[in-house]
Amino acid sequence: MNEMSFLPLAIAVLTVSDTRTEADDSSGQTLVDRLTAAGHRLAARAIVPDDIYRIRAVVSGWIADPDVAVVLVTGGTGITSRDSTPEAVRPLLDKEIAGFGELFRLLSWEEIGASTLQSRALGGLANATFIFCLPGSTGACRTGWDRILQPQLDARTRPCNFVELLPRLRER
Repeated sequence: MNEMSFLPLAIAVLTVSDTRTEADDSSGQTLVDRLTAAGHRLAARAIVPDDIYRIRAVVSGWIADPDVAVVLVTGGTGITSRDSTPEAVRPLLDKEIAGFGELFRLLSWEEIGASTLQSRALGGLANATFIFCLPGSTGACRTGWDRILQPQLDARTRPCNFVELLPRLRER
């Protein structure tokens, strides 16, 4: 990792929705389009309803797969009774990356103002896999990818990035 060259990552995308199908999943498709355009590889893609255990089952499978470096989840981060993504994912995390949600809400403030309070965007690490949970709107996925994830998932970003940490995540 000493040289500044791009390292493509295997990234899985999960859409949490009671109503979306692959045909109309614009948020999941936005993430897929952006990650592949950036040079990464789509490792897997799924859509599950807002159900803690179904979300957790899919994410658990991906974090158990040593080939998946990053899991992106879109949807279920709001505050209604059906929004359960943070509750599903948080118990799986070895470490939370608190700054991800904080930075996402700061950037969202510029776009949607105080409505950003309703987002419970979440980032963390589980089994040396990065997990980022974004709201279900296409705009939120664009903001999260373009302004936070794309640069942090690029080894050329300085002064630091998540990619350069990958070899050290399994150290004991």
